[in-house]
Amino acid sequence: MSEMTRREALAVMASLPLFAALRPLADRLGLEAIETASRAAEEALAGPPYTPKFFTPQEWRTVRLLADLVIPRDARSGSATDAGAPEFMDYILSEYPDQQLGIRGGLAWLDAESERRYGTRFVESGGPSQRAVLDDIAWPGRARPEMKPGAAFFSRFRDLIAAGFWSSPMGIADLQYMGNTGMAEFPGCPPEALRKLGVSYG
Repeated sequence: MSEMTRREALAVMASLPLFAALRPLADRLGLEAIETASRAAEEALAGPPYTPKFFTPQEWRTVRLLADLVIPRDARSGSATDAGAPEFMDYILSEYPDQQLGIRGGLAWLDAESERRYGTRFVESGGPSQRAVLDDIAWPGRARPEMKPGAAFFSRFRDLIAAGFWSSPMGIADLQYMGNTGMAEFPGCPPEALRKLGVSYG
């Protein structure tokens, strides 16, 4: 049996409820765009320090910080930046101009909101202040009316970062997805599962 291709893995993930982040992007751009962006991010991580094609230097600092607030490093895997999710996002936005306005406008909104509250841009505002702003925009359905633009941006941002992370080799490894693996024989359902269901093979 041949190894599952990245495209096949992405197709499977995009069809699962857990990977709702991949589905909107896959529906808009196609799985090929996700695969191409993922490969571009991999290449960017392997090469010299990355220079963004779409983001300004200030936006890039914010994107990288925000990405790691969305998917931080943990005991199981690296962070969004370790996986190349910001580079993935930069590729998508540089190749698909119709995706740009909401992200660039949202980053400006984030800085403006941080300036209004704390007198400084988001990246300089510090952990507790950053979390306070994000708490107000993390749940679009619960966001106050004045926070709705920020909530719409943050949902879109999370989708792109999650798609970049889960389509990367690090993200796929984090899933511990084994794909279709051959078995010499099928022993049936494990006995503990049969007991839990109250059924038997007899």
